[in-house]
Amino acid sequence: MTISETRHGSLRWYAVLLGAAGAVLLAPLFGARALSFSLLVVIVAGSLAMIGYGLRRHRPAHRLPWYLLAASVPLFALGTAIRELGLHPAWHPVDDLCTLAAYLCLGIAAVGWLQPRRFGNARDLWLDSTLIGLSALLASWTFLISPILRHGVGLDTTFAASYPVIHAVLLTVLAHSLATVVGSATSLRLLQAAMVAVLVGGLVESLTAAGTLVIDAELAAVPQQWAYLLAGLAALQPSMGTLYHLGEVHPHRSRRRAGAIAVALVAASLVSVVGADLGPGDRVVICLLLTLLLVGVLVRSERAIARSLRSERRAQYQADHDLLTGLFNRGALLRAPHRHRTEWAGKPLCLLFIDLDGFKRVNDSYGHAVGDELIAHAASRIRRTTRRADVTARYGGDEFVVLAPRTRAEAAVLAQQLLGAFVRPFDLSCGEIPVTASIGVACLSTRPTDTTVYDLLRRADAAMYHAKEYSLGLAFHDDLRKPLRPSLLHTTEPTSTAV
Repeated sequence: MTISETRHGSLRWYAVLLGAAGAVLLAPLFGARALSFSLLVVIVAGSLAMIGYGLRRHRPAHRLPWYLLAASVPLFALGTAIRELGLHPAWHPVDDLCTLAAYLCLGIAAVGWLQPRRFGNARDLWLDSTLIGLSALLASWTFLISPILRHGVGLDTTFAASYPVIHAVLLTVLAHSLATVVGSATSLRLLQAAMVAVLVGGLVESLTAAGTLVIDAELAAVPQQWAYLLAGLAALQPSMGTLYHLGEVHPHRSRRRAGAIAVALVAASLVSVVGADLGPGDRVVICLLLTLLLVGVLVRSERAIARSLRSERRAQYQADHDLLTGLFNRGALLRAPHRHRTEWAGKPLCLLFIDLDGFKRVNDSYGHAVGDELIAHAASRIRRTTRRADVTARYGGDEFVVLAPRTRAEAAVLAQQLLGAFVRPFDLSCGEIPVTASIGVACLSTRPTDTTVYDLLRRADAAMYHAKEYSLGLAFHDDLRKPLRPSLLHTTEPTSTAV
């Protein structure tokens, strides 16, 4: 099917929707019960047909929520029809049972559309949505549930009082869905609009049951009929097959959710003032709900503080560590003497400069991916050889540094252990690769000195190049000032001895 044909098909469906919507709005004005009932049957049949067509056309991976949505449409319509046709006394409580079953199917379907997706800080999202739902429940108790319960006791009163509670739960799911939608998922937006229409229709019915609002039954059913049409239109959208592949949600919308929660809490606090003439039982319920709200806010604040601390620690870790190896980076190495000034006070300090022999050959022969793999394996061996108190860092490229409060003899032992760690070949993705290391060592005595870590790096680097040039494996900077053994002399004196 071409793009033009697809657009024409969409326009036809939109024309059908607008025509049905116009009929929904005009039918109650005529006051014809038979016409209203006939229109209800047509809308329900059309909605089910659209859902069936969408399931067949777009083939979503998870069909159960759509089946539940399709089941809720006739259940809602059956309950409404029983009440509109005056069959309530004979068929009661079938109408209420159908409506409750429809709400159950709708709620499970809404949760089903959210469940397969994974969100960052999902618990915080649900906590925010629950706070909004509790605020709605508090307002519902003051203006809906309590007035309904005053009308008497019995099965009818119980059903009528349960609907505002169900609406608060659905509002919680709707708020969670609104907070977690990324991008333009048209199908899900239409489903959200359908749920809003359901909630509006339920609010009208609850206000009527509480005696606050007087409205014709045909007009009260208009929001429900809008919900049927929107649900059917959502099934026609191609995005209905990709509702489970929406992007992951990160906490960048936390400020917007916090604003919504603040408005909900302000409204909830005003409820207790507006309902000042409520009875003692009502005040107990209101105090309980307000307590739950405050506890929820405290929990949310505590989680926000903990998340902020985790973010700070993560940022600090990323600022101090090399991402490839997990070792300290150059900046953290240069700050180490100041950071450990208390533990290292009065102790000798040695710096070992480690360079991998033949790394450039491996990197050029097998590619940068294998080179990074070699760097990570070498860092792992170095980390296992050093102590926790040692500062082990990746200085850059294939160069590593160990800064440790050790004596010269202890540094020599550590250097030999590091050389031993490179005897065994590296088992990389391209096979076993033998790579050795050259180590230069520079030390400070406990005497006061103006030598900085930069000087240690320069001296250890010179010693490392000396060890690499003469294939010594290990060299101390102090030994560079001593005359070389005749067997090590070459015709050209190495430049590193001039340091």
